[in-house]
Amino acid sequence: MLTHRRKPVSLSLVCTDLPIWSVVETAATIYQKDTMRFHLLLKEPAIPEREFTDILPDVAALPVTTRSRLLWLEFSPYRATLTMQGNGKFSYRHVWERGMYGISRYWLQSNVLGEENNQMRLRNYTRSLTVTGANVPEHLRLEYELWSEKLRLGRYVLNLEIHH
Repeated sequence: MLTHRRKPVSLSLVCTDLPIWSVVETAATIYQKDTMRFHLLLKEPAIPEREFTDILPDVAALPVTTRSRLLWLEFSPYRATLTMQGNGKFSYRHVWERGMYGISRYWLQSNVLGEENNQMRLRNYTRSLTVTGANVPEHLRLEYELWSEKLRLGRYVLNLEIHH
């Protein structure tokens, strides 16, 4: 049962105890995999990349390229996975499951040929995960904590609104 629809969406991420806040409003394609299992694919608006030079450190860096990033969200009322790819230098993957610890991975690609890519792995704890809507989801709210060993790096709320 694979059906898809193109819908306008608002995706926001807010940290409740740090000054972190981000909102993306764009169109997304939503695929229904099963009765309550969905995949959502959206293209985040392009972010200019800047190139800095050691030769002229006092000169402001100019944007040299703009690259859009693909965000892929798989979700159900019990589990969610968010993957960002396509940036070229940075990507991540979060796996959340209600009431459980999950993994948040970040990859940093090097500009130097032959140099290894670096990976950072953190834990997250999903405090709540709710999906509302009848046949097609209208709202996803995910509350989680991000952890590095025994240090909490903040509480976050990921909010997805699918407009009809």
